[in-house]
Order: sequence, then structure tokens, then C-alpha cells
Amino acid sequence: MKTMKMLLHLCCGPCACFPVKHLRDAGHEIVGYFYNPNIHPYKEFTRRLDTSREFAAKVGLDLVVDAAYDLEGYLANALAAGSDRCRACYGLRLRQAARYARENGFDCFTTTLLVSPYQRHEIIKEVGESIAAAENVPFCYLDFRLGWQEGVQISKDLELYRQPYCGCIFSERDRYYKPRKEARQ
Repeated sequence: MKTMKMLLHLCCGPCACFPVKHLRDAGHEIVGYFYNPNIHPYKEFTRRLDTSREFAAKVGLDLVVDAAYDLEGYLANALAAGSDRCRACYGLRLRQAARYARENGFDCFTTTLLVSPYQRHEIIKEVGESIAAAENVPFCYLDFRLGWQEGVQISKDLELYRQPYCGCIFSERDRYYKPRKEARQ
């Protein structure tokens, strides 16, 4: 892969640890881009934003922040998508990143979502490529999962806040709400 100027959508600071290292090691010029109106509650959103800024400062990463918190828009989009809400959420965030990349002369865009073994890579890739075609800026699919554990260790070494769930209200529910079997019957 040739050296590129890449816009890296950041879902959070810890998930950026391995992708930033990997992409820099490959010689790419990386700029981070934070846009995540899906994160709930708002205090969690600000904590992840602050941690992304802290990470960027510690590793010398230029970080562009779109701190728009359109919770209503996100929820309307997610609820309308039903069981396909992850696809809708990926699309919302990657579309915004692609537009920024195109408008600011980046060679391509990618996302730290691709480091997580918990994210749906096939859907991220499909959505990213579709948006790339619509926005006329390439999506760079890279499977960063091979560096998941290394990224976890880097984030711990940097003493970054590590969140316990994906970010949206649905993933928070799925992480913590465990109804008893007899209550489900």
C-alpha cells in the first residue's frame, strides 16, 4: 500500500491505540476525526471525547472534533433501522468522516471501529465502501483486530479511560440488563 494521507475516524481513544501505531509504522500521515453522536449518556460521550483528546495529545496526533450531539437524530435513525441499527450507526458516523475527508483533501478514510472484535466488520466494510462511492473518497478497510490486545496494553500503559460497552444506549442495555430466566418466560 502506498503512503497516504488518511482520516481516521475515532470511536474512542483506546480503540485508536493500535490503528494509529500500525498506520504510522506503515508510513501514513494520520489525522484523527471524532464524531460519535451515538454515545450515551452524555457524560459518557464527554468522557470518551476527553479521552480521545488525551490520547491524541500523548501520541502527537492531530485530532479534528465534531462534538455535535444529535441524540434525537441518532435515535430516530437507529429506531427506524430496527435490528439493523448497527449498520445505520456505522453509516451515520462514516458518512460524516467521508465528507470531511473529501472536503479536506484526504486520500482516504478509515475507522478505529475495525480494531474491535465486537464490531461487525463485514457490515463496516460494506457501509464504508458504499459511502466511499457516494462521497467520492476511498474507504480503506484494514482488519486491525490482530492488534486488539496490543492496543489494550498501549491504552493501559497510557492510563486511558477504558469504557465497558460500545457506546450506544442499546449496547449499554445489552451489557448490563440481564433479565432472569423466569422473568423472560
